[in-house]
Amino acid sequence: MDYGKFMTIAISAIFINNFILTRFLGLCPFIGVSKQTKPALGMGAAVIFVMTLSGFITWIVYKYLLVPFGLEYLRTIAFILVIAVFVQAVEMAMAKLSPALYRAMGIYIPLITTNCAVLGVTVLNVNMFFKKDMSIGFSFIASLLQAFCAGIGFMLAMLLMSGIRERLDLTDVPQSLAGIPIAFIVASLMSMAFLGFSGFKF
Repeated sequence: MDYGKFMTIAISAIFINNFILTRFLGLCPFIGVSKQTKPALGMGAAVIFVMTLSGFITWIVYKYLLVPFGLEYLRTIAFILVIAVFVQAVEMAMAKLSPALYRAMGIYIPLITTNCAVLGVTVLNVNMFFKKDMSIGFSFIASLLQAFCAGIGFMLAMLLMSGIRERLDLTDVPQSLAGIPIAFIVASLMSMAFLGFSGFKF
């Protein structure tokens, strides 16, 4: 087992190829839920859960259902169905266990279903860890690790953004930049900062 390769996957998913700040996926919840830290933390945790379990199930679906029956072209539809099921599970659990967080996140919970970051990680797993529709060595563990670490990277970006926006609420921002404009400026600066990680060589 090549632990160095797994470390590379983890660091790449969290920092170098962060789904929000370098791949620019999942920007809707990134801007919408990052006004305060608690909803951002809840959204990040929900995305980690959905990404990891979606990576787990979609790998099984692709290897043991789509490939044997020659249905690889249906992977996007199949993956969206898997993601939708888990998002509904997260939404029901959150409504039951943490009603305050459920109300704070509002419409953004169902939006995880259409969150391109979640779908992106499942498609990326297939593209990276399957060669000619055959899984490469340790592809299952690698897929789970990438999905989990992509969720960690998503949460990291959310928490960084929410911390900055909470501080911005206490500063004197020009009226023309208040709200969404300053959020986009901050997001672009964070993205440029994270592009510095692309210089890492493994």
